Amino acid sequence: MTRLAPGHRRTLVLGLSAALAVAFMAPAQATPTAEEQKVIERLIQRVEAKRTMVFIRNDSEHDVAGAVKHMRSKFDHFKDRIVTAEDFIELCATRSELTGEPYKVREGKGPVREAGAFMRDELKMVRAELRKAG
Repeated sequence: MTRLAPGHRRTLVLGLSAALAVAFMAPAQATPTAEEQKVIERLIQRVEAKRTMVFIRNDSEHDVAGAVKHMRSKFDHFKDRIVTAEDFIELCATRSELTGEPYKVREGKGPVREAGAFMRDELKMVRAELRKAG
């Protein structure tokens, strides 16, 4: 094993320390693959097609168009943290960032349920459709 001279050792240690500091300071840039982006878009389209659905956010009811607009806005806000459709659901369609209160949905005159569970069920259907389509 080759020994470094004290001056070289110090330079090496300082260089490695600086490289590690820069690596940890740089924000991570996550992004969905093209395939996963397609899944997310299809998921949003499925929600958009549910014209009788009501989204309940912070105790206020919203129609589907308003809900989709809100999800897309959150998607744009969190885009650097979203890699999968599951990330999209968790960050954009599950709960209020302001209050932490879960979003809820109601289809027609059906029961109210948590939006996260609804979205995960819809995601299963989207993935099955895409697998079937090849």
